[in-house]
Amino acid sequence: MSTEFVKAADVERKWYLVDAEGKTLGRLSTEIATILMGKNKPTYTPSMDTGDFVVVINAEKVELTGNKWRDKFYRYHTGHPGGLKEIRYSELVQRKPEKLIELAVKGMLPKSKLGRAQIKKLKVYAGAEHPHEAQQPETLEI
Repeated sequence: MSTEFVKAADVERKWYLVDAEGKTLGRLSTEIATILMGKNKPTYTPSMDTGDFVVVINAEKVELTGNKWRDKFYRYHTGHPGGLKEIRYSELVQRKPEKLIELAVKGMLPKSKLGRAQIKKLKVYAGAEHPHEAQQPETLEI
């Protein structure tokens, strides 16, 4: 008996719809990352992108526990000398609420070419409207 690996052409990708309203950011992000990597499928292969597409709505209504809205920062570098910038999570959710979920999920994916391909399958929207009705996403309760 030998292990059979799925070919890239044989991977069937589904679309899932996740409502982030009232959900905790970390718990939501781990479930989304698992689906993007394909770990919820029996055909999971670590060296191949077997994951599904995930559409997240109501990103502006996601919750953080404790005082993280006030105390937690997102830090990034502009690439110029002295260019280390930081933005508080409460400000980030006002400016770009989609970015909050994208950054949390991106940190849970592989830091490689495979991870960059997987994050492209994540579609995050601040409100309840999304342009992916044609794909008939399956609602996923998390």
